[in-house]
Amino acid sequence: MKTFPYIFFIALLSLNFSCNKDNDEVDILTKDGPFPISELVGSWDATKAQFSVNTVSVDVVEDGGTARMSVQSNGRFTITLDPIDRDAYTVSGEMFWEPWQQTYYFSILWDTYPDDWDTYGHTYDGTTLSFNGGADTGEYDFNNDGDMSACSIHFILERS
Repeated sequence: MKTFPYIFFIALLSLNFSCNKDNDEVDILTKDGPFPISELVGSWDATKAQFSVNTVSVDVVEDGGTARMSVQSNGRFTITLDPIDRDAYTVSGEMFWEPWQQTYYFSILWDTYPDDWDTYGHTYDGTTLSFNGGADTGEYDFNNDGDMSACSIHFILERS
């Protein structure tokens, strides 16, 4: 019976070491990059809300609809899309910076995919924010049949 506590201690100790993550493996996400994400606080109106896949492209704003984004100081945001040919809907998520090799990538964690974020090209001058992503960085119902399709997105938003 005296060997049981010793074996239990060894098992617990080895489990602890096997579950520790090496600091090099941990993704470090931040709100501070080329500009603090908190600078985006407020309301934004889109001048472009484009969704593209293959040869199909839809710009909700160009087609007569609207897109509006609201950002909180912690990077949480909602985008309300109101296409001309269907009911308005809202998507949400969180913006942050992903550091990588002495640079930062503008990143979004969409609430519909909480374990996977995407990185986007961006520009920001204090009044206009633009971000665009590659394939599978957004979703849109191109056929208006209720099924969202993975696509690339390009948004240009002006502070309102």
